[in-house]
Amino acid sequence: MRPFVIQSRAELAGLDLAALPARAEPQRVLMCTPEHFDVVDVKNPHMAGHIGHIDRPRAAAQWRELAATFRRLGHEVATIAGQPGLEDMVFAANQVLPGIGGDGRPYVVPSHMRHERRRGEVPHYRAWFAAQGYAIRELSADAGFFEGQGDAIWHPGRQLLWGGHGPRTSPRAYDELAALLRVPVIELRLVQPGYYHLDTCFCALSPAAALVYPAAFDGESLAMLRAVFPLVIEVPEGEASHGFACNALCLDGRTVVLQRGAVRTVAALRAAGFEVAEVETGEFLKSGGSVFCLKVMVY
Repeated sequence: MRPFVIQSRAELAGLDLAALPARAEPQRVLMCTPEHFDVVDVKNPHMAGHIGHIDRPRAAAQWRELAATFRRLGHEVATIAGQPGLEDMVFAANQVLPGIGGDGRPYVVPSHMRHERRRGEVPHYRAWFAAQGYAIRELSADAGFFEGQGDAIWHPGRQLLWGGHGPRTSPRAYDELAALLRVPVIELRLVQPGYYHLDTCFCALSPAAALVYPAAFDGESLAMLRAVFPLVIEVPEGEASHGFACNALCLDGRTVVLQRGAVRTVAALRAAGFEVAEVETGEFLKSGGSVFCLKVMVY
């Protein structure tokens, strides 16, 4: 199949989701230890007013609770050590995009981070994945910015990527990514600064269901989401912006792990047949991240 980028409903009509190659879902979780986590500048609107206001012992306790939740749900948790001066390295979704090829071999695509202060995180993740036997697939310098699984999210069980662009990732990165990985990419335009990564406003729950904050997308992007997912659970504004309810993780298509307190979202998830595990990530919310940001799924 010729790889391509889908940017409209008209182009989406040519995609046969059922015909796409299957993709094994990773079962391990990689997290970065939080001892150097802090807010030292404002890279997104959620960080405003929080510089120097991180309670590190509380953040460490919340991180341990999240790791324990993943283990309780049957998933091994691996760790990479946080590094001095890399206060955002704890948000492990951003530095790489892991995948698995048709030959069953895992690979990883390192990110091109937009903010200079975050670029030093990427070599540490690249080294971790190389030591685990992953093939390293590099984007060219011409690809522009690309922020890993913060913006590029696999469709459950298929070799298909949802690609957010706007505040962080450059649209042209997806042209190169689609060709490099030989997978189609459905490109979604993010239109609000507070939803700076795709994982802040979209969570793929299963092949048929997704959590979405609609106002974060332009009309064409939202229409494509609705066309692919028979069930789109709309997250209300307060639970999306203050509770980061879309920054969730659905493990094995059954249990959704998300920030505690999203009452309406939790009710909608349970009504749709999902189980829910609520955790506390309040210290990390001060930096604009929650459950999905704090991990990357690995093979």
